[in-house]
Amino acid sequence: MENPPKSPDESEKSPQSKELLTSNTASTLCISSRSESVWTSASRTKWDIYHKPIIVVCVGAAVFLLGIVITSLPCILEENKYVYKMCGPALLSLGLMLLVCGLVWIPIIRKKQKQRQKPQFLQSLKSCFFNR
Repeated sequence: MENPPKSPDESEKSPQSKELLTSNTASTLCISSRSESVWTSASRTKWDIYHKPIIVVCVGAAVFLLGIVITSLPCILEENKYVYKMCGPALLSLGLMLLVCGLVWIPIIRKKQKQRQKPQFLQSLKSCFFNR
């Protein structure tokens, strides 16, 4: 009688086969996507959701106002006139850019919040297959 061929034991398996056996590709597929986990449904406050764009808008408004002040200084002061004329418009444009970016960011977050309120099962399937 012939003995059936032995299957390789744990020590003889290649490292690739060990990784394939131990990885949970189905469960890590959704976790590795950029969207938030579907399984955690902790409610977030408005501040948790909107604090980054609010900070960007506030900093942008402050830099914009500082740019207005520095741009108007050459009219009042005669010393360092050229420095004010160079720094003022730079701060104006930087502040305006931050202000507009923050103001555009808020509707984007609102749209994402509405999308998250859709049925979670369909949304998770869509994110798993189309966010690659």
